[in-house]
Amino acid sequence: MTISKLSASEQQAITDRVLAASLKSQQEKGPALRQVHPKSHGLVWGEFIVENNIPAALKVGVFAAPQAYPIWVRFSNAGEAEKRGKFVSDKEPNARGLAIKLMNVEGEKALDDEEKTQDFLLINHPVFFVRDVQGYVDIAKVASGQADPELTQVMQPSFAILQETGNKKVSNPLLIQYWSTTPYKLGSQAIKFSVKPQQQEEAPDSLPDSENYLHEAIVRYLTDEGKDAFFDFLIQVYVDEEKTPVENPMQEWKEEDSPFIKVASIRIPSQKFDFDERKRLDEGLSFNPWHTLSEHEPIGSVNLARKKIYQELAKYRREEIEKRLREPQPFAFVQDEPR
Repeated sequence: MTISKLSASEQQAITDRVLAASLKSQQEKGPALRQVHPKSHGLVWGEFIVENNIPAALKVGVFAAPQAYPIWVRFSNAGEAEKRGKFVSDKEPNARGLAIKLMNVEGEKALDDEEKTQDFLLINHPVFFVRDVQGYVDIAKVASGQADPELTQVMQPSFAILQETGNKKVSNPLLIQYWSTTPYKLGSQAIKFSVKPQQQEEAPDSLPDSENYLHEAIVRYLTDEGKDAFFDFLIQVYVDEEKTPVENPMQEWKEEDSPFIKVASIRIPSQKFDFDERKRLDEGLSFNPWHTLSEHEPIGSVNLARKKIYQELAKYRREEIEKRLREPQPFAFVQDEPR
């Protein structure tokens, strides 16, 4: 596996620039909001059930033995807030996100800000929109009209990925597939992972005329109709740098090169979640790919940048939440159903 072409000092300097811009945007559009994936469609509880017949080489970390973990699952839009107090409508092009937090996870963690948790973060597209942390800076330059023609041309593949992702017609977040896009460790191996619904429907010809139709779709499915939702948790194993590159998350790991292997099931039971206490819990939770056991640590340049950016943004947001709630202690995240 190759390493990033950026030197450590370049990586750090660019990450600091991206973080500064992100904090500025968060301050302007809502200090207590997430800067990444701020609009939630719902926080629901469920089970992450590890299979008992997975290959021995994959029995690592949370997959080491068959068991069921209680989980929180958050569905979201990826785009930042439109302006202070105003989320982007679900009718606008956007990536859709899925974040999973396993509870009661034993083992050494990559970060020490949470105990006994394991987070998995995914979006509804198999590839990421930039190759490395420099891509964040370059795409912002192009979007603001500050880039020269050469850089604008170079960044066209990134804009094409964003357009393809945003133009997907999604009628219900419970009925679409999600991907990690970036690679992670599985012990000594490199993997990517995906979450695929067992319940599926064809892409709709038209979408509801509501700014919050994705939230409404989950409420209708889990609460009004009283149905459970089930997903397969799948992994792909690294093959080589040509077929499954670590440092180019813009290149898809094709299923014919690295077949998906099911290692767990996700069950989200029918439930009520559209109430104030659950929304406050949603607001207080922090999802970070570095909330992980060391066996599942993120790898690659993009993930390295996310480590500092996500940590600092979450710290700033938590301080704002505490200030607003006038509570001396951090907002607790272990409550309600999972035990």
